[in-house]
Amino acid sequence: MYCEAQANTITLHSHSKAGKTLRNKVSIGEYLAFLSTKHQVDPDKFFQALTLAEQNQEATCGELAIKCRARNQDKITILILQGQKVVAQMPISREFLQDQRNPIRDLMKTRFASRNAPRNSADSLLHIKDLRYGMKQVSLKAKILELPEPKLVYTRFGNCSTVSNATIMDETGTIKLCLWNEQITSVATGDVVQIENASMSRFKGENQLKIGRKGKVSSLKQSNAELEIRSS
Repeated sequence: MYCEAQANTITLHSHSKAGKTLRNKVSIGEYLAFLSTKHQVDPDKFFQALTLAEQNQEATCGELAIKCRARNQDKITILILQGQKVVAQMPISREFLQDQRNPIRDLMKTRFASRNAPRNSADSLLHIKDLRYGMKQVSLKAKILELPEPKLVYTRFGNCSTVSNATIMDETGTIKLCLWNEQITSVATGDVVQIENASMSRFKGENQLKIGRKGKVSSLKQSNAELEIRSS
């Protein structure tokens, strides 16, 4: 994936298996939020490093080096490096850098900024209130409030499977969790579970979490107090 930056948007280019070039336009802020998430750097420190690069020509933030390549009255052009590897080069308006609210932090939960983000450490666990349709690689801890009796269904591949749409909760909200076959019997109502590599989908107009072949759900056998999950 590479990018071309123009004005306040970036055009991202990626290549499909068929050899076609795919384009996706996102704002400068969304792309910076994506980089902040991908490289696991604090958005406030990342934004501060960008403003320091404007003033001092260069700055560092975690594993990223930021260099100011050009400047004029309205914008600067920055180069972001990871070691010797070029991560991105783009123009950023001075108006963007002068925003006291830090627009990068405000955009961290957008669908584009969240995708391909690492979800392996405890610090990267999400809360239910953070979930948005289309998000992938979702990891979180929650309590199973309800686990309905499994239903027997036939899949589009002609297989017979069991499915149960559990209701899970954390301190920020509730959501449905779609469980299949062995996933259903591995947990019980009242369990606190850890969910890894799930994705957000929509069924009959309602958002729900789905666990694919690379995902998993496991009971932690820990108390609600330890995980700060409270009933309303």
